[in-house]
Amino acid sequence: MTADIRNLAIIAHVDHGKTTLVDALLASAGALERSESNTERGMDSNDLERERGITITSKPTSLSYKGIRINLVDTPGHADFGGEVERVLNMVDAVLLVVDAFEGPMPQTRFVTEKAIKAGLRVLLVVNKIDRAGCEPHKTVDDTFDLLAALDASEEQLDFPVIFCSARERFAMSDPAGERRDMTAILDFICEHAPRPKIADAPGFALWVSTLDYDSFLGFVAIGRIQSGAVNVGDRIALVRQSGDDPAAPPKVMEVFRARKLLGFQGLRRFERERAEAGDIVAISGMESLTVGDSLTTEDPAQRTIFPRIDVDPPTMAIRIRVNDGPFAGREGQWVTSRKLAERLTREARSNVALRVASTEQSEEFEVSGRGELHLGVLIETMRREGYEMCVSRPRVILQRGEGGELREPFERVVILCDSPYAGVVIEKMGQKMGELRAMDTAGDGRTRVEFMVPTRSLIGYRSEMLTDTRGTGIMAATFDHYGAYLGPRKARARGVLIALEAGETTLYSLGRLQERGSLFVGPQVAVYAGMIIGEHCRDNDLVVNPNIGKKLTNIRTTATDEKVYLTPPINFSLEQSLAYLDDDELLEVTPKSLRLRKRMLDHNARKRDAKASAAV
Repeated sequence: MTADIRNLAIIAHVDHGKTTLVDALLASAGALERSESNTERGMDSNDLERERGITITSKPTSLSYKGIRINLVDTPGHADFGGEVERVLNMVDAVLLVVDAFEGPMPQTRFVTEKAIKAGLRVLLVVNKIDRAGCEPHKTVDDTFDLLAALDASEEQLDFPVIFCSARERFAMSDPAGERRDMTAILDFICEHAPRPKIADAPGFALWVSTLDYDSFLGFVAIGRIQSGAVNVGDRIALVRQSGDDPAAPPKVMEVFRARKLLGFQGLRRFERERAEAGDIVAISGMESLTVGDSLTTEDPAQRTIFPRIDVDPPTMAIRIRVNDGPFAGREGQWVTSRKLAERLTREARSNVALRVASTEQSEEFEVSGRGELHLGVLIETMRREGYEMCVSRPRVILQRGEGGELREPFERVVILCDSPYAGVVIEKMGQKMGELRAMDTAGDGRTRVEFMVPTRSLIGYRSEMLTDTRGTGIMAATFDHYGAYLGPRKARARGVLIALEAGETTLYSLGRLQERGSLFVGPQVAVYAGMIIGEHCRDNDLVVNPNIGKKLTNIRTTATDEKVYLTPPINFSLEQSLAYLDDDELLEVTPKSLRLRKRMLDHNARKRDAKASAAV
C-alpha cells in the first residue's frame, strides 16, 4: 500500500496561489463533489480565511490519480503562521514550492523553504501565474535556484524539477513556450518526481500528532502521518507525551484509549476508514486530551515509538489580554470572566505551537506571545466572534539580553514592490522607522522593488500606511531575520488623543465644535464613557473633552443659531489598526460588536496623580 502514496506539503509566499492550485488539482482528479466543483478557495474553510483571502491553519486533503493516493497539506504563506508550516513538515516527504512568475521568490518564500531544506525534503517547483503580463518564468527558476543555494540545500535538493502553470486559468506545461495542457500535467509531475513515503523500521503502530481538531461529537481529533505499523478502528492506543520543558525528562503515558473513529481525507471532506497503514495521513479520535507533538503508539511498551517534541521558532511579539473592566462590560459578550479567558487561551496554545500564554502579576491579565501582528490579531478576532470580551494592550516586541548583557531586539527583512513614482516616499518613511536599505531594483512594468532590514517594532501598523503612501499599488512582505543591537527608544505616536470627560451620548452640536481640535473616531448618538478615546488631538498632548453637550434652546431665532453643522466622517479603525494606534497607557476594548479605544486608567484624577508620581520618580 505504501508504494502507492505520495505525501506533499504545498508551501509558498502569501498570495502566490497555492490554495487556488490545490482547488485546481482536486477538481482535475475528480476529488470534489458536484456541489463543490465551483467552490473558490475551498481549502480556506473558516470565515476569517475567506474574508482575508489567506490561509491561516494547515489542512490536509487527498486525491486519487492513476491508482496513486496523493496526500496534500495546504499550509499558510504568511510568516506569522510559520508555526503551522513547521509542525506539518514531519507528515510529508516532499514540498510543492509555488512561486509567482512575476514577483519571484519573496521573503516568506525564503522562510518556508528554509524549513523544508532543513528537514531534508525534496523540492518540486511550480512556477505559477505565467499568464500574468510582465512575468519572467525563467528568471524565477534561476532566482529559486539561488535561494536554495543560499539556504545550503543539498545537491539532490538543488536538482529540482520544474513545471509552469496558471492555477486560476487551469493550464500547465513543462516549458512556458510549450503546448498548454490541463492540470493533470501537475499530477503526472507529482507522481513522477515525489518520493514514496519513508517507513520507520518499527513493528508497532506509531503516529506523530502534527495538528489537532476538536469536534463537539467526536471530541479531540489527532491528525498526522502513520510513521510505522497499522491501525484499525477499535485498537487500543497509548498517548505518550514528553513531560515538561526538559527534553531529558522521561516521556509519560497520559492515557490508553480505544480508537473510536479513523478518518481519511478526500477533497474537502473526511470519510470513515476501518484500517490505515504506514505512510498515510489520517485523523484518529477517542482520546480525552491532546497536544500537538504527542505520540500515538501501540499499547505494548516493548513496541512503542516515542517522538520528540515539536520545536518551532520562538515568538517575537507579545500583548496582554485582560478582563474587560469598562462600564460597558457584559453588554455584548457571552464570556467575560478571567476563568473563561484562561480556558480559551490555554486551549489555543495546545494546538497553536507558535503561541505562548503566561500568567502575569495580575490574576485577571495574561501575556500572549506570537509571531507578529497578524498572528495575534487573528486570535483576538476569532475569540471576539466566539462571544468573548477582553481588553488588549499595545503589541510590544520581545527583547533579549546578549552574552554581554546588552539589549537585543528582533529585526525583519522587508520587501516592498510598488509603482516607481512612490518608491521615494517608501524609502523616506522606512528611514524614519530606522530601516536600512539593502537592495533596490526595477521589477518591470514601471515598478520598483526595495528591500530593507527594519526593527520589528517599527513595522507595527505600517502596512496600512504603506498602502496609503503608494496609492494602493504597494505589496509588502516581511519575515523575521535575526536579533540585533537595540536601536534605542522610539515614540509610538506623534499626536495626543481626545478623551471623553464623562459618560453619555455624543451629540452633533458637541462633535461639530470638537472636530476643530482634531480627527474624530466616533459619530453622533454614540454611547461613550469617561476615559474613552473619541479622537486624535491635533497636538502632541492628550485633551479631555465633553462630546455629550446638547445645544441650549432659546425662544430667539437668528441666522447664527440655526446654522447647519457638517461633520467629517469619523475614522473607523480595523482591529490591527487599533492595536497599532495604542500607546503604552491605553487599551483596546474588544467585544463581539464593538472596538473601543480607552485609557488604562479611566478616572482623569487618577491619571493625573499617576503622571505626577512618574514625573517625581
